[in-house]
Amino acid sequence: MTSLEPRLVGLAGALRRHGVANGTSDVVDAAAVMTALGLEDRERLREGVAAALLRRTGQRQVYDDLFDLWFPAALGSRTGVDDDVPPPADAAEARSRAAQLREELARALADHDEAALESLAARVVAELGRLPNEATTGGWSSAQALDILAPQTAIAAALARLRDAADGIPGGSGNGSGGSEGSGAGSGGAPSGQRFADRFTRDELRAAVAAFRRRVEVETRRRNAEARGAERISRYAVRPPAEQTPFLLAGAVEVEELRRTIAPLAKKLASRMAARRRRAARGEIDIRKTLRRSMSTGGVPMRPAHKQRSPHRPDLVLLCDMSSSVAGFSRFTILLMQAMAGQFRRVRIFGFVNVVDELTDVVLSAPPGADLTEAFRDTARMTRWHNNSDYGSALLDFTDHHLDSVGPRTSVLILGDARTNNTHPHPDALRDIAARAKSVDWLNPESPRQWGVGDSVAPLYADIVDMHECANAAQLRQFVMRLPV
Repeated sequence: MTSLEPRLVGLAGALRRHGVANGTSDVVDAAAVMTALGLEDRERLREGVAAALLRRTGQRQVYDDLFDLWFPAALGSRTGVDDDVPPPADAAEARSRAAQLREELARALADHDEAALESLAARVVAELGRLPNEATTGGWSSAQALDILAPQTAIAAALARLRDAADGIPGGSGNGSGGSEGSGAGSGGAPSGQRFADRFTRDELRAAVAAFRRRVEVETRRRNAEARGAERISRYAVRPPAEQTPFLLAGAVEVEELRRTIAPLAKKLASRMAARRRRAARGEIDIRKTLRRSMSTGGVPMRPAHKQRSPHRPDLVLLCDMSSSVAGFSRFTILLMQAMAGQFRRVRIFGFVNVVDELTDVVLSAPPGADLTEAFRDTARMTRWHNNSDYGSALLDFTDHHLDSVGPRTSVLILGDARTNNTHPHPDALRDIAARAKSVDWLNPESPRQWGVGDSVAPLYADIVDMHECANAAQLRQFVMRLPV
């Protein structure tokens, strides 16, 4: 195990850099797991080390990516892969190579040949993924390889091969030329039962193509790690867990992953807030009752008595910037608070770009976790004169028309980056809100290093209310746990 110790320590460190907490004892446990399981079965080893190092299901994807870097499936060139093949000289040669590889991909998909798919992924990277720039010698790109190959176009050919195999035609008729995915031969005139079966087969092939794309990405990271080092690639080429992904940089895939975390996250936070509320119901020590009780123990206060507080759920008001720059952050926070609405006596939600519009009915009438993208995209009632965010104008509009929603039991959350597009910030309007509310907190998705840079007036607003960095779901979870109950 001596030669593997640096790899295990490197894997644990890379996990910590990506927000997956683990300690020395976890690494020791992982080493014991590796000793017990041995190295004969790599997938069994992957599962065993995961059991020692992971705590949450949302951490699995980043773990798998890092495990493939620190414990790769191969070292150097793969068997049957010629690394001396030069990159395509021109677009015509690239298309020719891609057509041949697609034909082999269609055959492997139709045969469900996992070994062939693994070998083919390595060939795709070697033949289509090499970066041509001399400055990137030794570099490989999965995006380049997959763009040239277009593996989704092999689905129709694989489906044709499966049909031919079912009809008893040896070798099949799929030529791998691709065409569009939905252009399966004979689908229009096939009987309804055949079309129904084809639909399931096509879904299976789509899933297999998605898995093949992941194989190409894993192989690309492996080759780059050998050229540049596993630590460097683990820092810059592995996506962090969904909860660590910055809201402002989240793409479509990350947004969908975040949406899937809303329900379990809301359930966990709700249970913790309820427990805090129960503990908070027991107030400070009642001196008179404690002394009276101590008479039975000779004046020793063995059983302190507490003043009982009347537990209550607070009101919550969300004031959310819905402009394009921070809309993703606001939408996720709104959906999380919608799922936690039962923890508050009353929830009111307002969106703004430069004027305020109430969204309470739209959000709370929808099922928890429902896709409200279209409802949030319609910002016509939140804009006036222009489409840029104007915090000063929005705060004035809120105090003029919606200040009655704020009272002494209300916690106000303002969501936004405090970038006013060089308009007047009107801090007095924010002071009016803070004077009426129980608490006002500002959640800013930007790093504190950017507060006050350019058109940001975050330091001005931070002098009036508490401003918190809230760049990802992990930081949002930590903040929600600190909300007053």
